[in-house]
Amino acid sequence: MTAHLQPRARRVKILATLGPASNSLEVIMALIAAGADAFRVNMSHGAHADHAARIATVREAEKASGRPVAILADLQGPKLRVGRFAGGSAQLEAGQAFRLDADATPGDATRVQLPHKELFAALKPGARLLVDDGRLVLRVMAVAPETIDTRVEVAGRISDMKGVNVPDVVVPLPALTAKDRADLGFALDQNVDWIGLSFVQRPEDVAEARALIGGRAALLAKIEKPAALERLAEILELADAVMVARGDLGVELPPERVPPAQKAIVAAARQCGKPVVVATQMLESMIDAPTPTRAEVSDVATAIYDGADAVMLSAESAVGKYPLAAVAMMDAIARSVEGDASYQARVNFTEISAGSSTASAISHAAATIAVDIGAAAIVCFTITGSTALRAARERAPVPILCLTPRASTARRMALAWGVHSVTTRDVASFEEMVAKSRRMALRTHLARAGQPLVLIAGVPFSTPGSTNVVHVVRLTGDELKDR
Repeated sequence: MTAHLQPRARRVKILATLGPASNSLEVIMALIAAGADAFRVNMSHGAHADHAARIATVREAEKASGRPVAILADLQGPKLRVGRFAGGSAQLEAGQAFRLDADATPGDATRVQLPHKELFAALKPGARLLVDDGRLVLRVMAVAPETIDTRVEVAGRISDMKGVNVPDVVVPLPALTAKDRADLGFALDQNVDWIGLSFVQRPEDVAEARALIGGRAALLAKIEKPAALERLAEILELADAVMVARGDLGVELPPERVPPAQKAIVAAARQCGKPVVVATQMLESMIDAPTPTRAEVSDVATAIYDGADAVMLSAESAVGKYPLAAVAMMDAIARSVEGDASYQARVNFTEISAGSSTASAISHAAATIAVDIGAAAIVCFTITGSTALRAARERAPVPILCLTPRASTARRMALAWGVHSVTTRDVASFEEMVAKSRRMALRTHLARAGQPLVLIAGVPFSTPGSTNVVHVVRLTGDELKDR
């Protein structure tokens, strides 16, 4: 059934968050039809039973659609919060002193508990504390073993359990809490395709999660801390993909620094051949309105012009009033951008080095050949998906047909730019590879009689990481008779 499914009319992928507005089989099937390629399950909200039901519903919708669909389980990560107030909240004035301490007694306008002992050792005078997504700003004046004295720089009302961001120091907390470890084990048992790791500050955070995952899912590192930006290259080396998580990143960085950071992350990920997702507030107004603002449309378009592999919807599809319209709008924006005559030049503005490996050189050559001969598609035979990712990295103006014997690989490729995956039996010989490439290109409507295809694979077959062959074939139109 999958083999006959027509690819999307765009290369960038759409990742939609599931929630109360998108729980049912009917809605999830409609989201896939509207353009969703992958679904995010937010582990910050809901019980495991709720998540298990959503995951099962996605798999049911996937089977009905015949299209490989990725599921991303997004771990919550550590959440820094203040304690409670005697009256539920307190008004802080600019310039006043305010103390954070270890005392669990309800707070007032002079003090409140900060139940995170790690911060007392990490913070230094001059550091900032951003409370309630930066609506209040406290400047650290002095630190003692159980007290942090601050001055209020941006005034406002502070209330129970509001979040705290600490942008100026590396917080000595692991990226995985006890809840995250439990959620991770659950997600792996549910056979999700991707794990989203929050609160990444250093490569060691990624290494720890990767060891726990043990190859059972791919790992996406969320870049939402300034410290992660400083060690982006090391994080990219260990992660399978990254996300530009502009929510917390936009709190901890000055707003004007977020767009350059986004472009830097996208470019670095593309250089490494790792999928990159741009997320948060992309069509925010569509939570309550049937159409987005022009600025939001431009924001989505910019990410696509920059060459992001995927763009993400959060509350728009999870709790919004118009989840289907939001996915359809993102799909329409993508098709419009990719239909722009200048798109190919813009998406290749980031200069990609082919690297020194044979596999990278073969993928680079395949993209060049495909352009030079006007190929209908690049066809990849792959076990792990690495060949398809290398082909996607080149951003060639032709579709990439990924043929794999593993359903898990086909699903993971749902976050990779330009890749249309088909799960099919493995091949045992070069001749079988050529014949199957021709048949699948015709069945998926990626090519027609008379058009050339560029094939890339590894010989011997079924050997992961052995990409060493590029081959050109021309379709005759008789291939489907050879089944």
